[in-house]
Amino acid sequence: MDPVDAIAERRIREALERGELDDLPGAGRPLNLDDDAHVPPELRAAYRLLKNAGFLPPEVELRREIGEAQGLIDAATGPGERDRAQRRLELLHLRLRLRGDSGRDPRLDEAYREAVQVRLDRCGSGG
Repeated sequence: MDPVDAIAERRIREALERGELDDLPGAGRPLNLDDDAHVPPELRAAYRLLKNAGFLPPEVELRREIGEAQGLIDAATGPGERDRAQRRLELLHLRLRLRGDSGRDPRLDEAYREAVQVRLDRCGSGG
């Protein structure tokens, strides 16, 4: 398990044991797992369409991870925890920058476009 994930799991477990999560708003209701707060607003509709078709661009996943890493930094109690989470955040930002036009393999973009087109064609034909 990733060290950052292990810290998060430990903190959740400790909070559960202390009863801090017993009376949260929305308790007993399903979680909203379609959070797209980390997707730029102008891209949300397109990404939602792709996600519903079974595809999720890597940039969206990276933006979600960046949001989680920032949350871990905010929740960190010790300098070691904060430093590890900060390094992870910096790595994720670097990976996102590398996904820019200069860091992309155009063959991967074409393969992605073709896969999306095949899936959309299937949906359009009822299958």
